[in-house]
Amino acid sequence: MTGSTVSVNDTSPKTELRPTQVYIFKAFERFWHWSQALLIMGMAVTGFEIHGTYTLFGFEDAVNLHTTAAWILIGLWVFAIFWHLTTGEWRHYIPTTNKLMAVIKFYAYGIFKGEHHPYKPTQLRKHNPLQLLAYLGFKLAMAPAIWITGLAYLYYNDWAAWGFGGIELWVIALLHTAAAYALLIFLVGHVYLTTTGHTTFSQIKAMITGWEDLEE
Repeated sequence: MTGSTVSVNDTSPKTELRPTQVYIFKAFERFWHWSQALLIMGMAVTGFEIHGTYTLFGFEDAVNLHTTAAWILIGLWVFAIFWHLTTGEWRHYIPTTNKLMAVIKFYAYGIFKGEHHPYKPTQLRKHNPLQLLAYLGFKLAMAPAIWITGLAYLYYNDWAAWGFGGIELWVIALLHTAAAYALLIFLVGHVYLTTTGHTTFSQIKAMITGWEDLEE
């Protein structure tokens, strides 16, 4: 919505950007988002302790907490995949190059010049094209890598009984750690980008309430 103000000494209209609200994020989507974030952060904390970075819970409790959080996260991911497929929400993650370069230029330097974001989310397209590529990498690369290497590490002692072998445990551990670092980098970048809305916490607020404030 646009408005204008008139000064005593200046009768020319001045355009003022005001936010308008659109309901973007559904209740389960918000629950899934925050639960996933908390589980990933919990696994990062316990994972660093397992690697000997510090002592917080103790090694045995850290392993148990890490494993429990991993199973809960896997269950949450499976249910979220089911939800996306049955509700049609998966369509929001179809990648596109439309406005991709404009968004890249905005994050590269436009944001530091006070420019407005070139992409406005809608109920039909929630994510900008750069977000879509990041989420695609998360869903098709990082998440499966965490799943596969984590389960392989957890059940390594049963490989022989299942007829598998030939891969050293340290290789599995290294791959799992690399995937975990990639996921942690994604999380840090994601948190940073949530502060780049028209106010610092507007996008975080949207993921709490479901309502996105858009400048029109």
